[in-house]
Amino acid sequence: MTKRTVWKKTVISSLAVMMLAGGASSAFANGDGGRKGDDRDDKKQEKEVKVNWKFKDEDDMKWAMEYIMRLASKGVFTGYEDGTFKPHQKISRIETLVAAVRLMGLREQAESTEEMSTKLNFKDADLLAKKYPWAVGYVAVAVENDLFSETETAVNPQANATRLWAATILVKALKLEDEAKALNNTQLDFKDAKNIPAGSVGYVALAIKKGIITGYNDNTFRPNQPVSRAELAALLDRTDSEIPDNDGQAITGKLKAVASNGQITITQSNGTDLTLGLDSSVFIFRDDKKVAVSALKAGDELLVRTYQNKVVFIEVTKKVVDESKVFDVTGKINTITYNSNGKLSTISISKPDGNQTTVTIYNVADNVLIAGDRDDLVMGHEVRVQGKDGVIAGITII
Repeated sequence: MTKRTVWKKTVISSLAVMMLAGGASSAFANGDGGRKGDDRDDKKQEKEVKVNWKFKDEDDMKWAMEYIMRLASKGVFTGYEDGTFKPHQKISRIETLVAAVRLMGLREQAESTEEMSTKLNFKDADLLAKKYPWAVGYVAVAVENDLFSETETAVNPQANATRLWAATILVKALKLEDEAKALNNTQLDFKDAKNIPAGSVGYVALAIKKGIITGYNDNTFRPNQPVSRAELAALLDRTDSEIPDNDGQAITGKLKAVASNGQITITQSNGTDLTLGLDSSVFIFRDDKKVAVSALKAGDELLVRTYQNKVVFIEVTKKVVDESKVFDVTGKINTITYNSNGKLSTISISKPDGNQTTVTIYNVADNVLIAGDRDDLVMGHEVRVQGKDGVIAGITII
């Protein structure tokens, strides 16, 4: 897993999230774009969407877990109704088009009465209106914004989005069509370059240049290969074009403390401390695996993703050094947490360090030995903790 010290909010990542929305059975679970009635405005509708970044089929995601969870933490899709993500499922063309239009900030227009009543000129317009009535306005807006080529006569909503088609749509959604066309005479080095239409060469060249998509180890591009949801999450996570994000933000810094009330404090690069509340379903990566909050250590360098003012994703980009050494520390209790059985789970200790106060979080062993009056085991009381590998084996209450 590639570690990053900076989270870049990207145009493409946003598009990926919406592409991964699960189509008609998730993002559009009602079959009509999620709308229950014409009198409900978009803002109210969006607030009522239930955010979900915990899936029943997490074990099937494996290598793509980090990418998927990063995208899911943006909170713009809910997964499927049965609680799965279906990482191996292919992305359809209609999902991709809807996502592209939303990316371009045209959702309200696409769902307007005027666009929804558009008489489309595609030969499969009747099929679209019958099976995907909620998408008619999106297709209309896609046409108006040149997401279709002049020679396309059908929407083919159910068809898989291929690597070539997806790359082309991504470039067009970013309004980079002119730049792509200027590269149409590029000589691509792929073994199967002859399978890429001449008019699409520039789109592929630009998508590769921008890091949107890559070739395979055998030096092929495989333009007609369908794209799975997990593959899309991985390739789109590589992009680095930033866009504003009003629903969430990316924060980097060092963990200072984890509080028992479900908050973490991060020391940012400018030296200021920032305290954030944790979402109950916060997803945490440490040592390249999903872990509990208690696995975090003070001093860990973090990439934190928030959504609607709650931390929903944490990646430890660099572990605190020397965490495996034997320790013998005296200081004041900063926070205490207990597990579901009422046993001590973690204790954070604060102690002076020059002109600053450092806070270190320790896990507590199940068989921890406690010396002194247990009633004094409270925040602010001075204690001596001893242990190894970040786990407290003994506590002396001073």
